Amino acid sequence: MPLDPICKKIIPENSEYISDYGGKTYYFCSPECKQKFDVLEKSVIRLKRNLSEKEKISFGKLKKDIIKPGICTLCGSCAANCEYITIENGAPKLVGPCKACGVCYYQCPRTITTEEGLIGSFRYAYAAKSAIPEMKGQDGGVVTSLLLYALDEGLIDCAVVTTRSKEEPWKPIPKVAKTREEILESGGSIYSHSMTLEALMSAIKQGMHSIAFVGTSCNIDAVTKMQKSSYGLLHLFMRAKILKLGLFCMDTFAYEGIKAVLESYGITLENVEAMKIRKGKFEITLKDGKEHILELSDFDEYRSSSCQFCTDLASENADISFGGVGSPKGWTTVLTRSAIGYEIFNEAVDNGYIEARHLTDEELEKVLNLAKMKKVQMYALHMRQKVGKKWEKSGTKAIF
Repeated sequence: MPLDPICKKIIPENSEYISDYGGKTYYFCSPECKQKFDVLEKSVIRLKRNLSEKEKISFGKLKKDIIKPGICTLCGSCAANCEYITIENGAPKLVGPCKACGVCYYQCPRTITTEEGLIGSFRYAYAAKSAIPEMKGQDGGVVTSLLLYALDEGLIDCAVVTTRSKEEPWKPIPKVAKTREEILESGGSIYSHSMTLEALMSAIKQGMHSIAFVGTSCNIDAVTKMQKSSYGLLHLFMRAKILKLGLFCMDTFAYEGIKAVLESYGITLENVEAMKIRKGKFEITLKDGKEHILELSDFDEYRSSSCQFCTDLASENADISFGGVGSPKGWTTVLTRSAIGYEIFNEAVDNGYIEARHLTDEELEKVLNLAKMKKVQMYALHMRQKVGKKWEKSGTKAIF
């Protein structure tokens, strides 16, 4: 005897209230139950159609990101929204053709698919570049231009930035910049971690009251936590207002590692003019104008261990976030988050320091896709740890 999928009552097969969906016939006890079912399935069909216009996501991605790593909650949302998915042996299983509509992935509570979930809350997204003629900063030079505007207008007393060591080329040195010249020296990306918190504490102890702080998500998070700390630091931070300018960050590498890889290709850091990670490649521009494009995998063994635990691409706790992904070459992607961040960025635009336009949906989608990669890397890590422990118990060494 069939079961009414709405009220769960057992009903005879000769019921006059039936619906065909996904090649299967459903029986109902009343027209009300049939109507509820039809409305529900139309909503699912509409959802699938909407998702199909975006990214093609198959059950295979759900299996790779969620099921295999062992983080599936067995809530059944995937099976509830797709007639070709069932729960077998304690896991979702595909039992029919997958049309890559993405509904199973987007409805799973363990996936991260919303804009806010991927890059945090923000007011507006922009593509921007410096409007200062002599500016030569990387990805549009927007951070440097914003700092110059804030300093020129007396909005900040100093900026905590990262510069390059004069003794060891490209080695990051945190600095409290108080002049235009010092801010200009900090332009360009450095892919080694900078201990900027020491410089921030130094600025506060020097009596600086308004400070712009530039750092990656981990450093921005540290400042945020120190601002809220109840363990002896609040009295220091109450004396200073800090504008947090966060940098997009996928990975950082040990300084000695970058040096070793480049030297293996006959490149010395003294001759490097600029570095850029773009589309999975490590791009090097020399002072003589020559360019070298290296595989990012060459640097894997020197990747900072903490980066594999980080899921924040876009510095979600910053007042403004900046990155090279999404915007055209020579431009910066800017996410204004807080009220002060929004105001100071637009003031810099209005006063001719920065040129900006709103980021298009297609450009923002590129940011979201990279952020998604960073969010789900933890799933793969959990998988490696889980399998590694299993092999360890069995006395066999696992090789990944």
